[in-house]
Amino acid sequence: MKQYRSHILVCAGTGCQSQEGHEIIEELKKQIEKANFHNEIQVVKTGCFGFCEKGPIIKILPENVFYIEVKPSDAKEIVEEHIIKGRRVQRLLYEEPNIHERLEQQKDMPFYKKQVRIALRNCGLIDPENIKEYIAEDGYMALGKVLTEMSQEEVIQLVRDSELRGRGGGGFSTGFKWELTYRNKDDQKYIVCNADEGDPGAFMDRSILEGDPHSVLEAMAIGAYAIGANKGFVYIRAEYPLAIQRLKIAMEQAKEYGFLGRNIFGTNFHFDVEIKYGAGAFVCGEETALINSMEGGRGEPNAKPPFPAESGFWNKPTCVNNVETYANIPPIILKGPKWFKQIGSEKSKGTKVFALAGKVNNVGLIEVPMGITLREVIFDIGGGIRNGRKFKAVQTGGPSGGCLTEALLDNPIDYENLTRIGSMMGSGGMIVMDEDDCMVNIAKFYLEFTEEESCGKCTPCRIGNKRLHEILIKITEGKGTKQDLEDLKKLGEMIKISSLCGLGQSSPNPVLSTLKYFYDEYLQHVENKHCPSGVCAALKKHEIVEENCVGCTLCARVCPVDCISGKVKEVHNIDQERCINCGACKEACKFNAIAN
Repeated sequence: MKQYRSHILVCAGTGCQSQEGHEIIEELKKQIEKANFHNEIQVVKTGCFGFCEKGPIIKILPENVFYIEVKPSDAKEIVEEHIIKGRRVQRLLYEEPNIHERLEQQKDMPFYKKQVRIALRNCGLIDPENIKEYIAEDGYMALGKVLTEMSQEEVIQLVRDSELRGRGGGGFSTGFKWELTYRNKDDQKYIVCNADEGDPGAFMDRSILEGDPHSVLEAMAIGAYAIGANKGFVYIRAEYPLAIQRLKIAMEQAKEYGFLGRNIFGTNFHFDVEIKYGAGAFVCGEETALINSMEGGRGEPNAKPPFPAESGFWNKPTCVNNVETYANIPPIILKGPKWFKQIGSEKSKGTKVFALAGKVNNVGLIEVPMGITLREVIFDIGGGIRNGRKFKAVQTGGPSGGCLTEALLDNPIDYENLTRIGSMMGSGGMIVMDEDDCMVNIAKFYLEFTEEESCGKCTPCRIGNKRLHEILIKITEGKGTKQDLEDLKKLGEMIKISSLCGLGQSSPNPVLSTLKYFYDEYLQHVENKHCPSGVCAALKKHEIVEENCVGCTLCARVCPVDCISGKVKEVHNIDQERCINCGACKEACKFNAIAN
């Protein structure tokens, strides 16, 4: 095997690929070939490094130098300066905004300092399309240990002892779920990977499959052995072409190397995996709806019991876990449950991957220990709020989660705490909002999503969420009353206790949490017919601030309906009858002369 003195790791996840990641790889190879270093320097495409805000990213080993916002045109300078002359390309290094110092290594960056990477351990480190690189990082050793040294019961007990909980949102004990499926004896059992990631702004599972698909396949094989299954399925949405491509490559390589197929590791254990495609329905993240979709039926949940562990795919015992849950399994097998339990909080062990998005400086994929506070995630890892704006709320748990205020930021992140304060863990979406966001409008946005994505099987979700959405529309159009606020609360609580599945039961969370923590903002909408954030168009009224207006005419020139009049160097006027409240005038004004 060829030995290289240096490796250039290039992020080839979807985010960086969309910003000419492939072109960066090709240009680096071209420049290295031109410098006649192709036998010494290897360019490696990897999965996501996580720091998506600063992509495309490359990392050069063995120096561990981390370059950000790289373009194809930078390849020549990187090779000439860093590779040939041994000098850092200073302008491509990350500048820490607080101390204004260029940092070479990711371990020194605030974004990474508090992270602990278990599920993401190989993302940004190995080539996801090269099984040899996965094997070099202890890949398939856990499977080998399980098949040659452990009984089914021992594997299940080890996972139970680790206290790993499902990372898809429910937080159910993974080991107990495996045990339930194991206990139900049948001639055929199935194990399923739920890769149907439907939360807005979520990209955790996609990034793992793009950056480390073998870890999921290995874990599925371990789980299949434990429960007594010989067939597995990965249910993935068709909108994830790169994840699907790399998963297919990994499956072929695993078969070629004998990690999938018959007599794995020379034992009598046989296991194979098949991909099932989803059409993007949010409800298919619920395990029984997912199974119905896999069978070719409508993606609708079933009443439980029976649980899938008793009667799932084609009425056979079926175990469903999500991508991140599986990614934790191999290191738990190799390092033991005590190691895993040292990380996290009392009732939530290990780490959690979050897609940190919204009005935060450092957007990206992070993996943090359970028990870390929301404040640490948003202000230490996330770098605080963009453009110096004031923090207003953070929404966790996707469209079924709640919006939390600054007073709640010191709460530890774990399953029980988030539920207690009106939100939920969910699969790991985390969206940060600032003072310019209207919480009534935010609640309306999420209700619009859940109303659209409801399967329609149960009346509380199908009709109840539609009524909630209609009331929110009424409020944001300036037609709301205080009775509407009471109706929102009463209806939301009814939907929570009477919907068929977990998605319906959690769908009112954005409404109930914003009512609880931002009630004054709702009152402003219904009593004063005013949106404090200036977001709800029907409640906006743009007016000229006379003492600030210099008569520059810029507002009049950008107005799309010509409703602003006034002479040069004279105070202008807005015709309220014709104004459509688009906000173009306020954005254009350089003198703060327009208020709304």
